[in-house]
Amino acid sequence: MVSTATAFAPAPQHPVSNVALHATASRASKTGATTSKVDSTGNNIAVKDFLEAAENTRLLTKVAQSGLLSKSAEAGITLSKIEPVIIAASKAGVLDEVLILTEAAGPEIVPLLPTVINLAPQALPLLALGLDIPPALLQIAAVGSIGAAYGVTQVVPDDTIAQVAIQTLAVALLGVAAPAASLVGATVLGKLRSL
Repeated sequence: MVSTATAFAPAPQHPVSNVALHATASRASKTGATTSKVDSTGNNIAVKDFLEAAENTRLLTKVAQSGLLSKSAEAGITLSKIEPVIIAASKAGVLDEVLILTEAAGPEIVPLLPTVINLAPQALPLLALGLDIPPALLQIAAVGSIGAAYGVTQVVPDDTIAQVAIQTLAVALLGVAAPAASLVGATVLGKLRSL
């Protein structure tokens, strides 16, 4: 029986290169090419470890058990509806920018992939619950979060460094991060449901 991670291993038919393939190869300079650690078959070891971690944690089974896909379908979000969004993002250059940012992070980002796989099962129930939230409620939450940030800055005095730090943290989390995440989530859910 072939495991998932080794199923992607090509049969070596020609000499294997140790030069990593870049998403932006057409724009990459010759000095920008880096080498990756590869196994004897030519597989990138970090990617292979990532796939093995996904297999060992039974991530796809956990996705199925979480009901995420069923709730997505019930909410009207299907792969056929997401496809035009991905194509539009690609045409707008959004995906290129994500790939450039990922590539710019360099090899330091690849070791984070197993951590993402390990955290994904705990996030699945939250994602499934998030699909049930109406976009309007997320927009209201964004406004409420901004109000809460304002309230913290009014209630917490700014007499000490610790109090100023609390105000700064509250504004960063409640005044910027939470409203941004809520508005982006509302926009994405709204667009996906309207397709």
